[in-house]
Amino acid sequence: MRLASALELCGRWTAPLALVVTLLLFAQWPLRDAVGAGSLQANDLAQWLFALYVSVAVTHAQRRASHLVARADLIQQATPMRRAAAALCVLPWALFLLWTATPPAWRSVAQLERFPESANPGYWVIKLALPLLALLMAAQALLELRSALRRGA
Repeated sequence: MRLASALELCGRWTAPLALVVTLLLFAQWPLRDAVGAGSLQANDLAQWLFALYVSVAVTHAQRRASHLVARADLIQQATPMRRAAAALCVLPWALFLLWTATPPAWRSVAQLERFPESANPGYWVIKLALPLLALLMAAQALLELRSALRRGA
């Protein structure tokens, strides 16, 4: 239950980032045209906030069965067996992604990599968002499998 609560809390705390990203992207034009400065910084900050938002939002939407699908009714009525089957497809991919994306992300963090165009700090956050996404997806898949096992799927 603690893992489920942590995933839920992570999703709730990250949701407001969508508004912040929107405001930052909107602010680029006035900053560039009226102020003459700060548009690159607003764009860079919006990029790394968006990367963090998406890495958490994908799992949060999956937990709520609210992600985009061709037939939403099938997701809403999914049996524990189908949810377990989906988790068995996601888990190996998430673990592979975690295995391959983590080393370059940690190298980027160690170097405190900057945005190439502006030299602003924080590009490493974007690279760290991919292993975060994989970790959250693996955790959600494990929760789905545990739930299915408990229900006797």
